[in-house]
Amino acid sequence: MKYKAVIFDLDGTLVNSIEDISDAMNSVLQNHNYPTHSYKAYGNFIGSGIRNLVQKALPPTHNNEEQVTTCFDAMMNVYRNQCIHKTKPYDGIIELLDTLKSRQLKLGVFSNKADEFTKKVTLALLPNYFDSIDGLTIESHKKPNPIKAIQISRNLGIKPEDIIFVGDSGIDMQTANNANMYAVGVSWGFKPKEELIADGAKLVLNNPLELIDVL
Repeated sequence: MKYKAVIFDLDGTLVNSIEDISDAMNSVLQNHNYPTHSYKAYGNFIGSGIRNLVQKALPPTHNNEEQVTTCFDAMMNVYRNQCIHKTKPYDGIIELLDTLKSRQLKLGVFSNKADEFTKKVTLALLPNYFDSIDGLTIESHKKPNPIKAIQISRNLGIKPEDIIFVGDSGIDMQTANNANMYAVGVSWGFKPKEELIADGAKLVLNNPLELIDVL
């Protein structure tokens, strides 16, 4: 199989964003006099969009829909101003993207992070690499729903089976398989290798440049 494109998850795959996301949410929690969480805890909260993260971060005693919405709006406002303060690409990512571009592969980003922030982070930290950058715009379309991944493949003009989908979570692996793409997990992200394998990873990378071997 000669693959023609690679679609990447963003957080935990291309960039380490845990500190900016955690700091923003903890700021909101502190403003409401709620308990805060560690970076490690936020690693378990990430993956299903910011609203879902807010629900997991709020104390059970203050987790009604109204409070979730209030804190979600506050989180968006705080994170908007600090989403690239500490976030940076993982070691080896730039080298990988340079190699993929030199081989003329189409590249995309597909994240459950809000579309606004997905584009802002990607364009600021990894400019000029991607043919498609897509974040969450419709809640029902978030991963593991394959509808957006399939739409990206159409926009790239490449069949799903000719695309590698790379991510750090079981949700990413489910998305890849649901879209009939080749599911590749990464071990340097926020989720354990066991989760990736259980959710259908065909391969788990320990270093970004190992992806070249798949090609």
